[in-house]
Amino acid sequence: MQPQPTILCLASYFKGTTFLTAAKALGARVLLLTREKVAAEPWPREQIDEVFLMPELRRRPDIFYAVSYLARGNRIDAIVPLDDYDVETAAALREHLRLPGLGETGARYFRDKLAMRTQASAAGIPVPPFTPVFSYDRLRAYMERVPPPWVLKPRSEAGAMGIKKLYSSEEVWRWLDQLGDEQSFFHLEQFIPGEIYHVDSLVYDSRILFAQPHKYARPPMTVAHEGGVFVSRTLPDGEEARAILDLNARLLAAFGLERGATHAEFIRGQDGQYYFLEVAARVGGANIEQLVEAASGLNLWGEWARMEIAYAQGQPYTVTPSRHDYAGILVCLARQEWPDLSGYSDPEVVYRVDKKHHAGLVVASPDAGRVETLLNDYANRFAGDFLAVLPPLDKAPL
Repeated sequence: MQPQPTILCLASYFKGTTFLTAAKALGARVLLLTREKVAAEPWPREQIDEVFLMPELRRRPDIFYAVSYLARGNRIDAIVPLDDYDVETAAALREHLRLPGLGETGARYFRDKLAMRTQASAAGIPVPPFTPVFSYDRLRAYMERVPPPWVLKPRSEAGAMGIKKLYSSEEVWRWLDQLGDEQSFFHLEQFIPGEIYHVDSLVYDSRILFAQPHKYARPPMTVAHEGGVFVSRTLPDGEEARAILDLNARLLAAFGLERGATHAEFIRGQDGQYYFLEVAARVGGANIEQLVEAASGLNLWGEWARMEIAYAQGQPYTVTPSRHDYAGILVCLARQEWPDLSGYSDPEVVYRVDKKHHAGLVVASPDAGRVETLLNDYANRFAGDFLAVLPPLDKAPL
């Protein structure tokens, strides 16, 4: 009989409950380390063996002291980050405790936008022209060579937070002055208009076992900064899907991920060229897991849990067989505290977002055209029925 594996999950924010539930159902001992500020969220506590609280998970050396103390009485087999902001912390803890999995250098490729662009470019993967802002001479040369507009991006934020679209070198210098000593944590790249895609994947033993391509209706940066309804849908087979799946495979090979879930974004510019934008070593946010599951029958969090347990027990892992239907998702901030979605009653509606001041649906069908028709209709109705707009955040809330 295999020993019961112990998985320590890190969660700076309320995410990944499906992983916790799946890991427990599969026989793991599940530990959750989260922040005091999110302790009251509806975690599935009956599926969690122990919950530990800290004021902040990214502060070192406090997190090393805390987890090392836990390890005295718990044989920890795996450390899993449930949020993007925990990826680097989990990597550092794995190295500190000498546990298998993504280490600190590899984690930077999935968190630091400058590191990921540098690594992708070195592997021959097209990226928008970019530059660090360490050297002012190099920055001046870049702005003389690459025409605006540019985007000044924080290297380690998520969800399009903190991004500034700039149209002149004067604007760039003004923003760098405002950033002061924090400016080295940003990079500058050319703004490329176009259609944006995402691929959601599962990787085990450095092989991609599942990858599903999708297309956003509007760029996430536009939705985050200008407001609107977030819409994405499964891509049908064709040139677009093949192009981004190929780029995704090249990207993950270059980044050396051995095991886990990924969410990668790409853009097709007006020149027809596909470019890599960014990638995360976690399940996509904004209810992407429900979008993927509606089209494939496969839950990304649940599969990740199966992977970690199989690896900890030295057992083979085979991905759950999936189907190939089509799905789409719509989500927006809502004026109402609890929006009434009862008027959206087509049989293709398979999931409804249950979150304060959010309206959201997932639709699914074997017919890609039917999904697109519903998304177009619902997006217009969402704008009138629910849509609220708030100023974009520069940083994740503490």
